[in-house]
Amino acid sequence: MPICCTMQAMSRRLLQLYAGLLLYGFSMALQVRATLGLGPWDVFHEGVAKLTGLSFGTVVIVTSVFVLLLWIPLRQMPGIGTLSNVIVIGLAADAGLALIPEGGSLSVRTAMLTAAVFLNAVAGAAYLGARLGPGARDGLMTGLVRRTGGSVAKIRTGIELSVMAIGFALGGTVGLGTILYAVSIGPLAQVFLRAFAVPAASDGSTVVAAGQPRRAILRR
Repeated sequence: MPICCTMQAMSRRLLQLYAGLLLYGFSMALQVRATLGLGPWDVFHEGVAKLTGLSFGTVVIVTSVFVLLLWIPLRQMPGIGTLSNVIVIGLAADAGLALIPEGGSLSVRTAMLTAAVFLNAVAGAAYLGARLGPGARDGLMTGLVRRTGGSVAKIRTGIELSVMAIGFALGGTVGLGTILYAVSIGPLAQVFLRAFAVPAASDGSTVVAAGQPRRAILRR
């Protein structure tokens, strides 16, 4: 493949990666401001933020670093997307929380929640589809699947129920948004992955860890 084409392809993947990560953080902030319930990991993030006084985005970053350390015994290899995920989403979430006011009426909050889940699916499909490395939480799941031989559904459900229970005990918000996120994020993300998935390099080269987007739906 000509060098110019390779550079254009990589530029497109990087643009898609960072646009997806920024939008992902923004969608998280939008769901927090809707105050109708969060996705499992964000219940945990909010609970820890309330306990420690740290910002929501800071907790997202610290949690990502900790989860990434769990990759070591699982022999998972991060890519540039993985490392960018650790930092960018948390910063974008805090920026979104600074800009987005809490919704007022129930109808406004419901609209915010619906938009947040939709945008989250678009964003997740964009950054996973760039094939520059999965998020820390996705990699934890796929690593455990590979090491234990368990199913994706069982491993993911076990992880997310555990972190949600801990987050709820710490004061994280569980509600309508939690249910809506759980039942819709997978199907929505699969639809958008068809639009955003970048084909693997035809020359067989691998610049960074690509991960398995279709098996990693859908947390960072």
